[in-house]
Amino acid sequence: MARARTAVLSAAGVAVVGGAGLATIGLGGGGDPAAARGSLPPATAPVERTTLVETQDVDGTLGYGGTRTVAGAGRGTLTWLPRAGSVISRGEPVYKVDDEPVPLLYGRLPLYRTLAPGTEGADVEQLERNLHALGHTGFTVDDAYSAATAAAVRRWQDDLGMRETGRVAPGAAVVASGRIRVAERKAHVGGGPGGTILTCTGTRRVVSVDLDVRYQRLAKKGAEVGIELPSGGTAEGRITSVGKVAKEGGADRPTTIAVTIAVGDQRSLGSYDKAPVRVRLTANRHRGVLAVPVGALLARGDGGYAVQVVRDGRVRTVPVETGVFTAGMVEVSGAGLAEGMQVGVPA
Repeated sequence: MARARTAVLSAAGVAVVGGAGLATIGLGGGGDPAAARGSLPPATAPVERTTLVETQDVDGTLGYGGTRTVAGAGRGTLTWLPRAGSVISRGEPVYKVDDEPVPLLYGRLPLYRTLAPGTEGADVEQLERNLHALGHTGFTVDDAYSAATAAAVRRWQDDLGMRETGRVAPGAAVVASGRIRVAERKAHVGGGPGGTILTCTGTRRVVSVDLDVRYQRLAKKGAEVGIELPSGGTAEGRITSVGKVAKEGGADRPTTIAVTIAVGDQRSLGSYDKAPVRVRLTANRHRGVLAVPVGALLARGDGGYAVQVVRDGRVRTVPVETGVFTAGMVEVSGAGLAEGMQVGVPA
């Protein structure tokens, strides 16, 4: 039995390889398999049992992903701003107004209203979960802002050096899904807190790809990918999101969708930020299929394909169905075709 092997397909080369196969068909008998009967082809190749893997290398950018804007509210003077690159965790100040910190809380709802005794809702529960995580307890975590909640808020405000009001007003905290990394200052100390104060990102580096829509089928959420770094080193990643809305390209630019790739081992990325990388997308694996060189295909009059099976000095034409085209190989199937057979190919 011939040894199984794996052939790697370049999606960018599918059409090219397929076209090369069609061009080679004329060398096998001008589209008439019967014409080849009785004459041996100049060379042969084995029918192989193999795995064909469809891949595509694309350009990506390694960085901290998209930015979000942190906007201030209210009156006063900005008295402190973090440096670009600073990482801020729950309870830590994002900036200060009149020397009072505006801390970070985790969640999904912004502070859009004043939270005080008697207030109810999901935003109340979000605040209480943050207070509990910061060690300020003594209340039941639910959607009701109770007197016990207000007491915990006063203790929290005291720890931060804020006025102990027991209430939380809009703009009194910044809400994000987790830790943030400061990307760029947009305001300056001494200015007012209104408008954009800074931009921020997540704290883990990701790879962003503007993927040509021709290769969209190769990008599946959860799929593993390989990443080649500028140094030549490699890292492993996993696709976490695939855009659903295409971005129109210009005259010389393709239409693309946004793909985001997470990297579990951040140490494998070295110190790179905003660096160009190459990403290898891997799609379907066709395992255990029969494959022959593309040049072995002969065009049939009905639009299908055949191969010439050579055995004991005799030639037999076998109709085949084609599957995946690889870099020089093609998946084939058909009655009378088996692993180890020799098929005719151009010299």
